[in-house]
Amino acid sequence: MAKIIHPIAGIVALMTILSFWLSTLWSEAFGGEQAVTTVKTLIPYGFFLLVPALMAVGGSGFRLGKRMRGPLVSAKKKRMPFIAANGILILIPSALYLSSKAQAGAFDMSFYGVQAIELVAGAVNITLLGLNMRDGLRLSRRRAGHPHANRA
Repeated sequence: MAKIIHPIAGIVALMTILSFWLSTLWSEAFGGEQAVTTVKTLIPYGFFLLVPALMAVGGSGFRLGKRMRGPLVSAKKKRMPFIAANGILILIPSALYLSSKAQAGAFDMSFYGVQAIELVAGAVNITLLGLNMRDGLRLSRRRAGHPHANRA
């Protein structure tokens, strides 16, 4: 079951974070204050999808990783604490703060400072989750005996 849940939850988590990041960037670049307010208001509701997906990917990954060894598994395990800490300590608090500020119409220096931090932290998590997905695909090809499994 973990072999099914893990990739699905990983894709859901990555696509959710990517949609938050891209919608933020789009609204800031092209949408105006109302679009920014709408995006910033809706992102915390996305946590109801994102948090369970991250829990599922983490739990299933932990279960799958118990039996597996090697550099790809080790790399995935090393990235996960950074992904989790970045989300819990930076991304979620930033999203809640920005939602509150946007709803109040307070587009001041603190809003844009936190927005910049959130975009950088989001890009880091997108990158790390993408690397974990890449390594997971490599691992699944190796298990399936794919002829190109040992390519770097």
